[in-house]
Amino acid sequence: MLLKLTGSSCSGKSTLAFAVAGRLRQVAVHDFDEVGVPENADRQWRHRMTELWVRRALTYQDRGVDLLLTGQSPLGEVLAAPSAPLLDGIAVCLVDVADDVRRERLTARDAGRWDSSAVDAFLGWAAWHRGHARDPRHRPDVITGGSGPEMAWHRWTTWTAADPRWHTHRLDTTGRPATDSVDQLEQWVSDQREAHRTGHLPLAPGWTAITDHTT
Repeated sequence: MLLKLTGSSCSGKSTLAFAVAGRLRQVAVHDFDEVGVPENADRQWRHRMTELWVRRALTYQDRGVDLLLTGQSPLGEVLAAPSAPLLDGIAVCLVDVADDVRRERLTARDAGRWDSSAVDAFLGWAAWHRGHARDPRHRPDVITGGSGPEMAWHRWTTWTAADPRWHTHRLDTTGRPATDSVDQLEQWVSDQREAHRTGHLPLAPGWTAITDHTT
């Protein structure tokens, strides 16, 4: 299955994922950007790379291995990736942090790189992630606008927040020791794998064919 950690920059996604890697069996851990990020990376590039990583997850799936992937692609982009229905399970976790902490981390990590408008853009992207995690109707245009024709947005754009398939777990790292956040991430991964094993994972095979969203 694909276990996706999403969120804006400097929330702690990669740090947590690689810290938990040694605790998990049959789980490969990768960062979305390790394939290389071009200078002109845009929304369409992120969509293409999301599909690339879904296909890599399928390769791992054939080996009986789950993929824990960090990156900024939210649930809606993962579900719209052409090959997403071939996955035997999908679960998404939003790794989040308070705006003031994110601002401090951006400054410490990339001193002098971002002006105030760029930092505000990171904070706006983080706020959008929170809204998207709660409700698929929250500004879908932010990810669907100007996308390539291969993206299958219709799979979820009629859903509501009440649909059990629309679920993003939120892990807030604000004011929390890194060890606690790693423990929480380990528990989340274990819970999703158990839900998959017992047939209770909402985004299991066949999720695109479900029409009754109230049961």
